[in-house]
Amino acid sequence: MSVRIIYFVHGTTTDNIEHKSTGWLDGVLSEKGIEQSIKLREQINLDEIDFVISSDLKRAIDSAKNIFKDSKVILQDKRIRECNYGDLNGKDSSLVKYEEHINIQFPNGESLQEVEKRLRNFCNYLLENYNGKTVALVSHKAPQLALEVITKNISWKEAIDNDWRKTKNWRPGWRYEIV
Repeated sequence: MSVRIIYFVHGTTTDNIEHKSTGWLDGVLSEKGIEQSIKLREQINLDEIDFVISSDLKRAIDSAKNIFKDSKVILQDKRIRECNYGDLNGKDSSLVKYEEHINIQFPNGESLQEVEKRLRNFCNYLLENYNGKTVALVSHKAPQLALEVITKNISWKEAIDNDWRKTKNWRPGWRYEIV
């Protein structure tokens, strides 16, 4: 049993531009984010994707709609939403320190290990229901790092240290396989 995942992060939001961490707030795509997601459509092979699942937060839903338009069914799943930063949702990004919240919850929020638990549950769901399929996910930073931890069997520290956002190594989709 296996499911192939092509992972896309949502486009740049107005919060991103203002150096805020949106967390569980919906967020709004900026003009740049809208352009990014429309251009992304031209950089991917739609034929290899069986269906799309986006986070249930507005910025991911809007990105998915811009990327896939009417070409694919787009489902939504709250298990792949961003980490709940609790009191820090929508606050300055410098306050949201992943390294300090691997197993300690953000104030009135959740820890990264809780995000990993959500993603493990989601991966099991995919395996049980979509064996042999290729799924495009449109989501956020913490769920992608959780997939790194789950599929590559690495620590959260390694996932955080090697995050493409730090190395500025964006690409039009990251590939994972769950077995």
